Amino acid sequence: MVAVAAFVGFMQQKKFGKLPAGDRMLRIQQSPNYKDGAFQNEHHTPVMTEGVSFLSALKEFFFAKGRTPAKGIPSMKTDLRSLDPAMDVLVWFGHSSYFMQIGGKTFLVDPVFSGSASPVAFTTRAFAGSDRYSTADLPYIDVLFITHDHWDHLDFETVTALRTKTSQVICPLGVGEHLMYWGFGSEQVIELDWHDSVSLKDGISVYAKPARHFSGRGFTRNQSLWASFVLQTPQGKIFIGGDSGYDTHFAAIGNEFGPFDLAILENGQYDKSWKYIHMMPAEVLQAACDLKAKRILPVHSSKFALANHAWDTPLKTITAISEQNRIGVVTPMIGEAVLLNETSQIFSKWWEK
Repeated sequence: MVAVAAFVGFMQQKKFGKLPAGDRMLRIQQSPNYKDGAFQNEHHTPVMTEGVSFLSALKEFFFAKGRTPAKGIPSMKTDLRSLDPAMDVLVWFGHSSYFMQIGGKTFLVDPVFSGSASPVAFTTRAFAGSDRYSTADLPYIDVLFITHDHWDHLDFETVTALRTKTSQVICPLGVGEHLMYWGFGSEQVIELDWHDSVSLKDGISVYAKPARHFSGRGFTRNQSLWASFVLQTPQGKIFIGGDSGYDTHFAAIGNEFGPFDLAILENGQYDKSWKYIHMMPAEVLQAACDLKAKRILPVHSSKFALANHAWDTPLKTITAISEQNRIGVVTPMIGEAVLLNETSQIFSKWWEK
């Protein structure tokens, strides 16, 4: 009984968020993407590949080699608070977290600075050297994007620290319940269903588009939506991919909005055992072609070990196969400034050092 009470108490912690209710739940129930009591992908998407059991995948996970680096991840630190406002730049923080300054406006995507991607802080720790930044290093954020509510994308400690230094948060339908439970004001939070859009100041538009994934911070899944975003500014178009398996939505988005100046696509934490919810490297390149992207930034790697592959395999693989493809692959070191208007910028193969 004591163990049961402790577990129930643990699950009641505020960091687990809150399931949608009230007017938000009424809006969710009216969504064409919400059926049979849960949000659905465009096509059938099992979390585990057919014929694979959770136990067999778990066994492989625990016995996989090279999942964490033998020494610290190489990284550097760009002073984000002192950037020239005229400079269009992106800085990757590892995994799926990154900062962008475009046209003098600041954008932040899926920030995780707590050092862990798990409700249990001593598990799923960030690799040594990959956690160089904190919320104190960030300037005031004009737009914070949250692509879905998984722990490696929506970090309670980080977003609550950003609450007073963020103007607006754009997130998929249902995620706002977490944010407002954590103290964000209704005027800060913009929730979008797939194919919704919002126009912001200074000619900036954001379009929410499908992804192929799932959601949930506890045992109840798919009560909030997952999404990709099209960020359109006077300076150009960027695709914010979030987590997604490969599917037809990439071509549909490319036909509607392409070409993209940059597509930011997840390339890591993939496996044959869950091939529908994360892309393999060859699929990442195909998705970039579908999007009609001029360049891609592969993310979702180099900070947390969430899959069976070695920590450096995603970058090794995609750079090797991209040599047969005309799309430029942007591979900055964590903290290195990517000049968004400089297509000839050269990056080292820092993962080989």
